[in-house]
Amino acid sequence: MDKRRCAWARGALEIRYHDREWGVPLHHDRRLFELLILEGAQAGLSWSTILRKRPAYRKAFDRFDPSKIVRYSAARVRRLMNDAGIPHIAAPAGGGRAGGGPPGGEIER
Repeated sequence: MDKRRCAWARGALEIRYHDREWGVPLHHDRRLFELLILEGAQAGLSWSTILRKRPAYRKAFDRFDPSKIVRYSAARVRRLMNDAGIPHIAAPAGGGRAGGGPPGGEIER
């Protein structure tokens, strides 16, 4: 029996995402945080673009470990903002602590 898929699941990455992740409940904070970042990055881009860049995001954001990301320095955030491998990032550094915002104040692009 053929598996039914949404029309957007055409390429190998999209099919794997659709079949293994799409609509599957998540209960792990780190995975939820990853999808929050990826969904934010997706604004204006195709989901297939984000799925192709997912390994680069995982590397850049320490596999989406909030305890590490919250300690990113302003210099590290600037490097992330200029990282061509991760399009449309909205630097999450500092988002997990009271007061929010990146360490060291505002970061401009």
